[in-house]
Amino acid sequence: MMSARNMTQYHIAIDLGAETGRVIVGNLEKNLVVHRFPNQPVRVKESLFWNLLSIFSEIKKGIKEAVKNFPNQITSIGIDTWGVDFVLLDKEGDLIGNPYHYRDKRTDHIVEEVFQIISRKELFQSTGIQFMQINSLFQLYSFISQKPEVIPSIRYFLTIPDLLNYWLTGVKENEYSIVTTTQLYDPHKRNWAFPLIEKLGFNKDWFGTIIPPGTIIGSLFDHIIKEIDSDGSIELIAPACHDTGSAVAAVPVEDNEDYVYISSGTWSLLGIESPVPIINEKSFQYNFTNEGSADGGFRFLQNIMGLWIIQECKRYWDEREKVYSYEELTSMAREYGPAHFEINPSDPIFLKPGLIDDSMPDRIRLYCQKTEQYIPTTIAEITRGVLESLADTYALKIHQIEEITGRKIKEIYIIGGGSQNDLLCQLTANASGLVVYAGPVEATALGNILIQSKSYGTIGSLAEGRSIIKRIYQIKKYQPYYLSKQK
Repeated sequence: MMSARNMTQYHIAIDLGAETGRVIVGNLEKNLVVHRFPNQPVRVKESLFWNLLSIFSEIKKGIKEAVKNFPNQITSIGIDTWGVDFVLLDKEGDLIGNPYHYRDKRTDHIVEEVFQIISRKELFQSTGIQFMQINSLFQLYSFISQKPEVIPSIRYFLTIPDLLNYWLTGVKENEYSIVTTTQLYDPHKRNWAFPLIEKLGFNKDWFGTIIPPGTIIGSLFDHIIKEIDSDGSIELIAPACHDTGSAVAAVPVEDNEDYVYISSGTWSLLGIESPVPIINEKSFQYNFTNEGSADGGFRFLQNIMGLWIIQECKRYWDEREKVYSYEELTSMAREYGPAHFEINPSDPIFLKPGLIDDSMPDRIRLYCQKTEQYIPTTIAEITRGVLESLADTYALKIHQIEEITGRKIKEIYIIGGGSQNDLLCQLTANASGLVVYAGPVEATALGNILIQSKSYGTIGSLAEGRSIIKRIYQIKKYQPYYLSKQK
């Protein structure tokens, strides 16, 4: 239990997702969203970019609002974001080009080019990371291959949260959990994979110091302090800067041996916690990944294309059919009943944003046509089929984790926005035959705050923070029906 003195100390969690950004202020027992803003990519010609200057402006607005509403109570700020994306800076610390979005097409066919330099097996043994064309390694290789003239100007490689930390403080450091998503980190040596980096033609001097989660980075720039109307007492802390790393820190469990987590949102990150990387023939075969956790260990997981598919379908339907809420779509899917088709959510056909003449519903129908399945037509059956496909994929990946590790999984914890989807939670319980616990919804922000609280001594350990979260927040339980694809 936090003391009365500590209850007056608040932390700001800046949580940037693929769709929205939130600035949340509070502690583990109570917190408030003080600012929310859209985070939409910008298409320029045929390329897709993040609007980082707008994001940074919104972050400062949110911090200013937090300071205004909680004067003299805020001790620190922590930023977490999606993984894999990065920027390159010159010797003056300025951006070299616009920051690309991981869904940009520039990495199409790049994976095969990299495998001509280093084999798939060697790359996995060196990094333990799942193969996806969006990984930083493939993005960086694409960039220097297409723009070799800028190579002499490159001085720093920073991930997105590391860049935002730099813009707030002037400190250029690389936080552990976000670094591990790049596929440029060696989990055995606990450092950048320098032999791999040099083999691919990158300069090892681009890659700086790696700091653990919970590190106090420093004070805000004077001009930032003035801009947010602060007294200058707020410090910046690196939480687990990868949003999934922060989210998993908030899983309300008693131990970390017999459960899997599913951080459910735009992506579904399904896995277990491990003190060491799990790199063997089976994890290579099943394409699992080893990403850094808040305690310095590893999240052994698989990245699955999650509710992104529903989000893109909804965007198309909003524009061309009718505006439905996610709750309405789920209700329609529940009433429809079992679907008559199934997709592989991680098929590359679903990776890129849909276009008017190439929408996500069209891609689902094309997938069904190519796989000789029933072709869905209605909004209800498409939504139901995607949710069932996700649940079935979760069940498959859990079995693969058991096979790889020898663990017997007993329960599932779904955290994040997807934990609000009752139908998906129930379908997951049915497909896996396991009890599902859903919540908290704001797991990423809570995990971010938890790590900041631990740095300040408000709590003594990750386990203590999880215990508080389990006690304070409503966690919903779903028993499996043992009948697949029920309503």
